[in-house]
Amino acid sequence: AEDLLARMAALHEPRVTYRDYAAMLADPRVEAVLVATADQYHVRLSQEALAAGKHVLVEKPFGVTVEECEALAAQVTGGGRVLQVGHNRRFDPGVTFARQMIEEQMGQRLGLKFWYCDSVDRYTMTDNLQPEPQASRNVRRPAGNPKADRRRYLMLGHGSHLVDTARFLGGELARVQARLVERAGSYCWFAAVEFADGSVGHLDLTIAIQGDFEEGFRIYGEHGSLNGRLPLTWYHKASEVEYFSSKDGQFHRPLGADAHSYRRQLEGFAATILDGAPQHGANAADGAASIRAMVALARSVESGDWVRLDAVTGGV
Repeated sequence: AEDLLARMAALHEPRVTYRDYAAMLADPRVEAVLVATADQYHVRLSQEALAAGKHVLVEKPFGVTVEECEALAAQVTGGGRVLQVGHNRRFDPGVTFARQMIEEQMGQRLGLKFWYCDSVDRYTMTDNLQPEPQASRNVRRPAGNPKADRRRYLMLGHGSHLVDTARFLGGELARVQARLVERAGSYCWFAAVEFADGSVGHLDLTIAIQGDFEEGFRIYGEHGSLNGRLPLTWYHKASEVEYFSSKDGQFHRPLGADAHSYRRQLEGFAATILDGAPQHGANAADGAASIRAMVALARSVESGDWVRLDAVTGGV
């Protein structure tokens, strides 16, 4: 969009600008791209970038259907390019600490609870933190206005955060049984979960609640327990995570001095490409698994039954 391009170029002074996506992908100076468009465009634009030999950081959700996400994941396999999904919570120092305690000290997991409750006042808060949005008269939007289906839109946009954190700390989800209440303009999903390792769990996705934003987890294990409370990411403040260890009878808490998780995920993406560092961020398989989990939640709401993740098809 030429009007938006001119404004952004004046503000950020990039080395080069492009009016056409294909022209950008054809430029050998471009090594990696960030796909941060509407959800319905994620897979196609990522596929084109990979085919052009570019590394890709694609925003969550990975896509909108199981089939397109698995096709994209298959394209990444063996292609020699790095694809990372924008689940920035993995780069929160507190969440990283929680993962370390689970892997190194906790032993077997017993029960896990995860919640993500957006606030009715969230945009009042974020409008004070973010730059004023710049829009174009010529913006391209997906057909059919996907935001009109609120249940689907909220699950993809917010449920993807909840599901990825649950998988990052709890491992693969095997099956879910979910209920949904729509009342007073809000949506509340409660879901029982069985993890692949045999532990049990609960997911709470509520959009929106009266009160402050709430995101967090509780995890009970063989040798300890974890409590985590995650602030709204735009404050760039580390989560408050506390681990109790039965081995020394003490609580352990990290100080996450650098908690700009959006910048940290970009740095992690670059380190994997440039230095061969292990990929800490969500990969294509993680992205596809998150979509499967959200589709399973949607199918369970429809049927009222337990739904296995490996049996679902289609979209939310």
